[in-house]
Amino acid sequence: MEANGASAGAAVLAGAVDQLRDENPNTIFAAAGDLIGASTFTSFINDDNPTIDALNAAGLDVSAAGNHEFDQGWEDLRDRVQERADWEYISSNVFLTETGEPALAPAWVKELDGVRVGFVGAVTEDLTSLVSPAGIADLEVRSIVDSVNAVADDLTDGKAGNGEADVVILLVHEGATTSDLSSITPDSPLGEIVYGVDDDVDAIVSAHTHLAYNHVIDGRPVVSAGQYGENLGVMNLQFQVKKNKVELLSITNEIRPLAGNYPADAEVQAIVDKATAEADVLGAVKVGSISGDFNRARLSTGRENRGGESTIGNFVADVQKWATDADLALMNPGGIRADLTYASSGASDPDGNVTYREAATVQPFANTLVTLQLTGAQLKAVLEEQWQPAGASRPFLKLGVSKGLSYTYDPAAPQGQRITSITLNGTAVDPAASYKVAANSFLAAGGDNFGTLAQGTNKADTGKIDLQSMVDWFAANAADDATAAAPDLVQRAVGATVTPAAGSYQAGQQVTVALSSLAFSAGEQKPTEVSFAIGEVQLGTAAVDGAIVDTTDEGGRASFTFTVPAGVAGQTLTATPNVGAAVTLPLVFG
Repeated sequence: MEANGASAGAAVLAGAVDQLRDENPNTIFAAAGDLIGASTFTSFINDDNPTIDALNAAGLDVSAAGNHEFDQGWEDLRDRVQERADWEYISSNVFLTETGEPALAPAWVKELDGVRVGFVGAVTEDLTSLVSPAGIADLEVRSIVDSVNAVADDLTDGKAGNGEADVVILLVHEGATTSDLSSITPDSPLGEIVYGVDDDVDAIVSAHTHLAYNHVIDGRPVVSAGQYGENLGVMNLQFQVKKNKVELLSITNEIRPLAGNYPADAEVQAIVDKATAEADVLGAVKVGSISGDFNRARLSTGRENRGGESTIGNFVADVQKWATDADLALMNPGGIRADLTYASSGASDPDGNVTYREAATVQPFANTLVTLQLTGAQLKAVLEEQWQPAGASRPFLKLGVSKGLSYTYDPAAPQGQRITSITLNGTAVDPAASYKVAANSFLAAGGDNFGTLAQGTNKADTGKIDLQSMVDWFAANAADDATAAAPDLVQRAVGATVTPAAGSYQAGQQVTVALSSLAFSAGEQKPTEVSFAIGEVQLGTAAVDGAIVDTTDEGGRASFTFTVPAGVAGQTLTATPNVGAAVTLPLVFG
């Protein structure tokens, strides 16, 4: 909504569209999804109505549905969002399970000076893992390529009843993994679409991965305008009309940065100003205090890493355990959209102050908290599912886990065999015992490919909203500076690969332990060394390499080789970093 650095804001976006329409009245304003959901506080606090109103005023014509359009469920998109939006949401690959009919219009066609321009929509096939499965239980997500080809064929078969189009543009909510052309391989999610859709499709406008790119693949534009209103993709199509026959002469595309290049639209600016004023009042209310930063994990580039353990992920899990009186709580990294920052943001926000806006920005989805029963074996299966299935958008998703739950894993082990030990409050988790687990409604329904959670028994929706639970936690536990919440620098999951692999180790045997995940990655204090002991016998220390390891949770590495001393049968090996806490490693000494 608001301008913020590279993000030009809704009013400038609308101003750019105004200017383009003035230059060429034969202009269609289109989008590729995720227009709402996971939004900034200004829009979130009013159910994204300000964003819908701003895009209405800007004259948006058509958009593919993205995964975030389904955040509040299919009924919300169908009955509230579409009712308020003046544009057409389209998707060719989402169907009603009961009837097999398309849930949304598969395509949208507009005639401009005798030229029929058609748009086909599609949403990522990962939709069922990206939103709460319960919210889209009435929907079936099918193959993008098959669905798009069927609709494109209809638009170009010469039968007027199919809504014929002279040119067909695909708006697809799926994207490339990098901005480089080389990443769009035939077996990548976007590449399967690019190389799989028929020649009837003249251009592909993609989204989902937040990247800006402008490629031509086999003569066809494949483009994405990036994220957050930073750019506008301007595609120019030239036609020649002769004897009622339309010939497409050329397609060119450019990605134009918006900030500083276009004037603001006055009508949209008024919508933004009104929404901002309302949000400022609601958002300024203090909810509590913190004594340090609660951060998401970071890649070496500084971008968010959903594969790394984070202080804020664990903190949110702590809050949810407290709110539900569960044995433990789990939090998906994608549900956390911002850090809680200690530093002041202005005169009215002193250091350590947590406002309602800040708390809401962390968890903008308004998920309810759900409790369910899992066996210890099922809990292990959930932790194994952090390593995502082949073809998932991210190879690894690190769950935030509540205090008291800790586990070790072997990153070198085969899929499904990586979790090597789990303890709860210092006691080994019993595979046959039942545990009360708390999670938000998205995760509890099996979102993000955590399907084992959906198998939990005695499932109960507490009715408590994740955001309100955090507000309540601060009020009860950290309402002011004297009781400010401190980030916990203890790693609740540690990687350990042991060489040689064995069921037990005997006196005199040489063993090497390679540890990982000893350090957080977002600027927190890192350990520099780790000491090893078996029972009371001190074995020595090893240096810790705190370098960030991208994508996974392997930052903070150390390797230690020792000879098993005599007289340690039945005792345990512990590793104690100089920042954090001791970790019991799953070795048996005979």
